[in-house]
Amino acid sequence: MPGKNTIKAYIPNHYYHIYNRGWNQTEIFLDEADYGQFEYLIARCLSSTIIKDSKGREYKRLNDELDLNTYCLMPNHFHMLVFQHGRQGITQFMQSICTAYTMYFNKKYKRRGPLFENRFKGVEIVSDEQLMHTTRYIHLNHWDFRTWPHCSYQDYLKPNDCREWIQTKPLLALFDNIKQYEKFVLDYEKEQRDREAHKRSVVDTI
Repeated sequence: MPGKNTIKAYIPNHYYHIYNRGWNQTEIFLDEADYGQFEYLIARCLSSTIIKDSKGREYKRLNDELDLNTYCLMPNHFHMLVFQHGRQGITQFMQSICTAYTMYFNKKYKRRGPLFENRFKGVEIVSDEQLMHTTRYIHLNHWDFRTWPHCSYQDYLKPNDCREWIQTKPLLALFDNIKQYEKFVLDYEKEQRDREAHKRSVVDTI
């Protein structure tokens, strides 16, 4: 039986919440260089700039197939909000970055085998309300989200400094201005933290 939120076919021109975690919930980012490498792999796929390997071969770019709107990297998992233009953008994107990152991680830490927990998961976004909540949920994942460098929150607050491979405009267009988006996120912080604390307390009692 397929796992929860395991989608076999992603619909073109749709938003999805994509996420995955380390095998057996182990950490997948052990230092700043690891976070930076994962972000480099994302940028390599989605940048408009052609990037070549040491032999002069161009890495495959997927910026015409997929937009990354929101993301957050955590020690043992990650979240992304993406918009898929074609039919294979999400699958190709996830295979590209997760395969390359696993190879990097295994070589660096002298390990073998899978790094991520099975296939990544995806949730289809079916309304503007769900879309707005998902970007807020992703940004609030880290307790220090205001200063956490490995998420897209600051790209939303400072659009003039937004990284090329993060597309904030479609989400910000749902709000009157940036301040309204910021308030939308901050107003939900306590509720999200309370829910996280409740989930942890339930797990601790099992």
